[in-house]
Amino acid sequence: MKLIVITTPCFFEGEAEAITALFHSGLQTLHLRKPDASIVEIESLLNELPPQYMERIVTHEHFCLVSDYHLKGIHLNKRNPHIPENYSGHISSSCHSLNEVVQRKSTCNYVFLSPIYDSISKAGYISAYTHDSLLRACQSQIIDAQVVALGGISAKHFPEIQSLGFGGVAILGDIWSRTGNDFIKYFQNLRRLSLSY
Repeated sequence: MKLIVITTPCFFEGEAEAITALFHSGLQTLHLRKPDASIVEIESLLNELPPQYMERIVTHEHFCLVSDYHLKGIHLNKRNPHIPENYSGHISSSCHSLNEVVQRKSTCNYVFLSPIYDSISKAGYISAYTHDSLLRACQSQIIDAQVVALGGISAKHFPEIQSLGFGGVAILGDIWSRTGNDFIKYFQNLRRLSLSY
């Protein structure tokens, strides 16, 4: 399964070092999501990261940064729903219903479906799907390798996520709630688990 990490919405001290440590530990895709950040603030963070990891970063804002920094691609959402003119690179998208998944899969490398479980990072953001509804979506091939599960996901959910046909998981609250050495050890465990599914 793909293992994607999404940044916290707000910047924090030591964030560049934490992201670099994730890349050093094998993270293949980071989603840079900073809804209220200016382009200058995001550039400041990118400038603190080793250049060899730029190609592993998907940005949710300020799509011009893709060409400026040679990023992996863009992520479409309610704030930024449109593909820039003449853009032909990597595209992913947020989906909050199975109908959205059906509509968007054909134009994206992958899509996020959320919230699968009750969110760890967003209070009151509760699961929108039952196990049975997700299983039916898998059997109908709505959920497949192009669909990444998001929302409340931790290591304990990996077996169920895999059994439901998802192609990967996106982690946010579960990883950023950790500190110190536990942060990287936990990520390494997540990565081992994802590679086993």
